[in-house]
Amino acid sequence: MRNTNTKPVLRFPEFKEDWNFFYGNELFEPISNKNHNSDLPILAISQEFGAVPRDLINYQISVTDKSVSSYKVVEKGDFIISLRSFQGGIEYSEYKGICSPAYIILRPKRDIEDYFFKYYLKTFRYIQHLQSKLEGIRDGKMISYKYFSEIKLPFPSLTEQKKITDFLIQIDNRIAQLTEKKEHLELYKKGITQKIFSQKLRFKDENGKDFPKWEAKKFENIFKRVTTKNTENNDNVLTISAQYGLINQQDFFNKSVSANDVTGYYLIKKGDFAYNKSYSKGYPMGAIKPLKKYEKGVVSTLYICFNIKDNSNPDFYEHYFESGKINKQIHKIAQEGARNHGLLNLSVVEFFKDIDILKPHIKEQEKIASFLNKISQQISLVNEQLEETRTFKRALLSKMFC
Repeated sequence: MRNTNTKPVLRFPEFKEDWNFFYGNELFEPISNKNHNSDLPILAISQEFGAVPRDLINYQISVTDKSVSSYKVVEKGDFIISLRSFQGGIEYSEYKGICSPAYIILRPKRDIEDYFFKYYLKTFRYIQHLQSKLEGIRDGKMISYKYFSEIKLPFPSLTEQKKITDFLIQIDNRIAQLTEKKEHLELYKKGITQKIFSQKLRFKDENGKDFPKWEAKKFENIFKRVTTKNTENNDNVLTISAQYGLINQQDFFNKSVSANDVTGYYLIKKGDFAYNKSYSKGYPMGAIKPLKKYEKGVVSTLYICFNIKDNSNPDFYEHYFESGKINKQIHKIAQEGARNHGLLNLSVVEFFKDIDILKPHIKEQEKIASFLNKISQQISLVNEQLEETRTFKRALLSKMFC
């Protein structure tokens, strides 16, 4: 044991005494019990899920009976380090199961509050300590029990460990509630959007009567292409994000991935749309997003840019594109199986001339847009609350531990 005169920045007022510190091997020991029970679930270990049975997350890796016999037994409350390609903090197991021998299983040697260390071992400060101990090449660095043992861990009284744990669990419960609420709203929006754009759900006019039938129009009848070059040397280089729409590259990637000279890029204004022809999650035929966050910005000429040329409602068509309603039309003109640097191979001329798009009466467009905007605003509000709570938790982790 090593005594220090260190106290956390943020602390419950009833606790005054200094925290004790122990080396890793004074609190945890490595366990290598081999598997002799074929009924135990195989655990998947990841930063996203922690240590959980593979069938709970549809983990698709086949394991032979022979290899399972060499697996290590994990008890509920054990901590697990990946020997290969170490990415971050140590994972805590809520389950009894087995895992690959390519993991270090750590089991407490003395009475501890498990969740206190579950939280502490994921703090930025501790991960930094572990990162300094990594061995190997850049993409295959490993951590060993020896180096884990050389890092001192805080060990306040069990009463204080529990107090900290209970408080952080409340924060986690709040995060879980907000996450669930956001997912439910997103599912509701997805379902209602599909009904609206398949016209299974229709709105009435102010007199309670049906609106006219939706018209099928060529893309070029509603939109005109934007090809304005960046002669003003605008340096707000944009990229398309599923969550944030058109957003500054530096803000999204934390670096610029554009060419040094962007004078040849397209200059777009607030309200213009940009179509990125590359596949991304949730967008099998690419994503179309309007510029909403900035007054102006520039995008690569690989994007197809356009704006509305008639009296159509831009918010309606933002939801229309987001629904994937246009995907079949894009697939119709895309060359089968052909991609260029990950981009769909399609003709810009055909995009405007051959794609059919539905156009409801402008008043119905406005009602649909208003209705879906309200759901989107609810989702945004919950997402803001979720991000604020996550930020609050990160701040707590940095101040409640030392």
